[in-house]
Amino acid sequence: MASIHANLPSPPLLVHGKRILSRTLQKLPLPTIKERQNRVAVVARATGESSESSTSLSIVKSVKNIWDDSEDRPALVGLGFAALVAVWASANVITAVDKLPVIPSALEFIGIVYSSWFIYRYLLLKPNREELFPDH
Repeated sequence: MASIHANLPSPPLLVHGKRILSRTLQKLPLPTIKERQNRVAVVARATGESSESSTSLSIVKSVKNIWDDSEDRPALVGLGFAALVAVWASANVITAVDKLPVIPSALEFIGIVYSSWFIYRYLLLKPNREELFPDH
């Protein structure tokens, strides 16, 4: 279990961009000793493993198991390369479609209509929500 303890003072200066506002510094009263002792205590504790690290470890383990169990490793390398090419090509297609003047607006309109229909159909009324998530 990891834990972090910190005592945070109230902000002493007002900052605008990267420069300190000197006018506000002159107007700030100096805190007394009692006010200095009244600081905010922040405690953050993490229990168990973080989901991000456990997910990445499980992905690495599953890829390692597939690599070790495979008899045709060149085919796996080719499949990985094909997946990278597919991601690259789809990113370029999306960029090209986004540059067309009418299509992004039409797709946005279709998304708004579909989202509105989904909310009306499944989320607005309780019986419809129960239909969306049936009891197991």
